[in-house]
Amino acid sequence: MNAALLAALVFACFAVGYRWYSSFLARTVFALRDEEPVPARELEDGVDYVPTPKHVLWGHHYTSIAGAAPIVGPALAVIWGWLPALLWVTVGTVLMGAVHDFAALVISLRHRGSSIGEIAGRVLSPRVRTLFLLIISFLIWIVLAVFAFIIGTLFVQTPGSIFPIWVQIVVAVGLGWLVYRRGVGIFAPSLVAYAALLAAIFFGDAFAEAFPAVTRISVSGWVWILLGYAFVASVLPVWLLLQPRDYLNSHQLLTGLALLTGGLVVLHPTVQAPAVNLWPEGAPPLVPFLFITIACGAISGFHGLVSSGTTSKQIGCMTDARPIGYGGMLGEGTLGLLAVLASTAGFASGAEWSSHYASWSAASGLGPKLDAFVTGGGRFVAALGIPLATAKTFIAVMVIAFAATSLDTGARIQRLVIAELAEAYGIRSLTNRYAAGALGISLALLLAVTQAGGKGGLLLWPLFGTTNQLVAGVTLLVVSVWLRRMGRPYLYTLIPMLLVAAATVTAMLGELRGYFANFEERWLLAIMGSIILAADVWVLLEGGRILLAERRDVATAS
Repeated sequence: MNAALLAALVFACFAVGYRWYSSFLARTVFALRDEEPVPARELEDGVDYVPTPKHVLWGHHYTSIAGAAPIVGPALAVIWGWLPALLWVTVGTVLMGAVHDFAALVISLRHRGSSIGEIAGRVLSPRVRTLFLLIISFLIWIVLAVFAFIIGTLFVQTPGSIFPIWVQIVVAVGLGWLVYRRGVGIFAPSLVAYAALLAAIFFGDAFAEAFPAVTRISVSGWVWILLGYAFVASVLPVWLLLQPRDYLNSHQLLTGLALLTGGLVVLHPTVQAPAVNLWPEGAPPLVPFLFITIACGAISGFHGLVSSGTTSKQIGCMTDARPIGYGGMLGEGTLGLLAVLASTAGFASGAEWSSHYASWSAASGLGPKLDAFVTGGGRFVAALGIPLATAKTFIAVMVIAFAATSLDTGARIQRLVIAELAEAYGIRSLTNRYAAGALGISLALLLAVTQAGGKGGLLLWPLFGTTNQLVAGVTLLVVSVWLRRMGRPYLYTLIPMLLVAAATVTAMLGELRGYFANFEERWLLAIMGSIILAADVWVLLEGGRILLAERRDVATAS
């Protein structure tokens, strides 16, 4: 099968979804209006609530949701064959993931920029708010610890990526100062800044050779540095670092997607993986675990946290929610698509692919998943005449930039979640952004360093996929109840919720069975997984009860 043809078919589905389905949702389901007030203007504070141009905010939102997960998930899921992975990325993105992100953004905009956890308390009950905020905090806790480890690992594996990543931070701060303090338009200086970043990529290896002390920093050392940076980023005003950095990252992301797509067109490689491989050695069943393994590339609860945690506080016009929420997820789906193709058509032969995906244990490690994307993507880019080593460095920098942006945003969301819990329980000291931010980062650091090499977060990483999808299901449930009360059509969010919840609860039960069977070694996963599942089922049942009760009340009244 020709990979370029597959990409063209998926892009066509994405275009149809945005042109017609997202328009229907905006008009009929959410009833968006240009003149509707938005939190960024009503509550503007210069720190979190900052009205932002649509194209700049799109860059923040897209790069925040496009972390490492939409790469490593598809890079593992292709072990079941390219066809199931490609179908889930396509259908999941258009009918579920983009709807979820769009809906989470809209409901937050209609609730003064509150997080989806806080909104759950208003729509369902205060008890649900606490349970859901704790689940969300647990999810972000894992993200912070693991993404810091992923970036540190890539820094060690690809020393040439260190220089351009840190150059980007310095340049982003300068860009933010120019735009918000000097009133300079962002587009032209952002192109200059991006050119500097691209140049830095070519000097990355030279920098590593000139300053060998930097390359000798261990993964655990980078975890400390990166989480310290994440704390600073989480408390700074969004206009100083988060927005300009993410805007620059969007340039890099779009360039990377263009190069990967262009390489596909030029190379038109053959997919080396089988279409369907139902029983890989050691792998769990295709259903439901495909829907958990590919999370962020099709639907992801973390996206709803970004939508309601940071993006909703920066939208300057209500109708911008459609291109940012729905359109941003289509960009995420594109990344998931290219990850699938890089991990199947990026191999030189079927034998090479079969060797890499010989078993679940061989393919499921972090290194093999990242290597499949970086190597396959590097080959696509090299087809355009770029040296393979430079192409692989560019892909590695792109992955790091994604993960770093999610790290920044995750730290800010964790700060806001802690502050919301503190406010609900009258803990005034933790409503301070510095105290809340420090607590969130300290807990992530504690998790990360509990195992040699900064791998502590990986202890709980097996729970990420299911917890992430459980959060997505609850988010869709909250939106469905809210739409029902508003008298709006709600089946477009309720049906995806039922599918996600069924697949995820089934998968979590299967995982817990395995954890308890090997309790001596996996007791932490067994206990934490049980707590998360119990809390989530509680929330789902409470939301379902409220939804059914309201339907009965309407039927009785009529």
